[in-house]
Amino acid sequence: MRVTKHEHAALLIEAEGKALVIDPGTFTSPLTDLGHVVAIVLTHEHPDHWTPEHLDRILRDSGGVPIYAPAGVAAVAAGYDITVVAPGDTVSIAPFTLEFFGGRHAVIHETIPVVDNVGVLVDDRFYYPGDSYTVPKGHEVALLAAPVGAPWLKIGEAMDFVLAVAPRRAFGTHDMTLSVIGREAGRQRLKWAVEQGDGEFLALEPGDAVDI
Repeated sequence: MRVTKHEHAALLIEAEGKALVIDPGTFTSPLTDLGHVVAIVLTHEHPDHWTPEHLDRILRDSGGVPIYAPAGVAAVAAGYDITVVAPGDTVSIAPFTLEFFGGRHAVIHETIPVVDNVGVLVDDRFYYPGDSYTVPKGHEVALLAAPVGAPWLKIGEAMDFVLAVAPRRAFGTHDMTLSVIGREAGRQRLKWAVEQGDGEFLALEPGDAVDI
């Protein structure tokens, strides 16, 4: 399996000549060469994690594929055929197996409504929590995409999340709202957290990929 980081929270997962797209949003450049995409996963409804333009492009290039997302996305994404998933659900879309966790977005502020959010575990190896600190309990994570910067994120809580997951490897995501200095500072904190479990932190830039 190959995981490619794109801008902000967007990820491309590839295996056996097929691909899965996760969270292409407003801070993500248009993804290309997507004829091998078999599914799209949207963790929640915020526009930095999906846009109609991205969905239309991916659906056109792929010939039409299923979109998996929580109920909150289905409610706001009028006109798209969303397959609603919830924590505890498992979906098989060859060659991938997807297991969903969590249920709610991390709190930004008490005045801002909390929306649906799902974390996704791909093939029991790669985990991405969306905008949450949900831990996939009972699973050993080979590679973690760990949020490093957000209005809801306190770096100490992000470190605790990484400590709790204890992945073999991790990289920072959800980072386009940070300055270069801020992103590097956050990465260093997450690096420390990964290393407490004898794991390795990978400083991936958009377009960089890692094999599991």
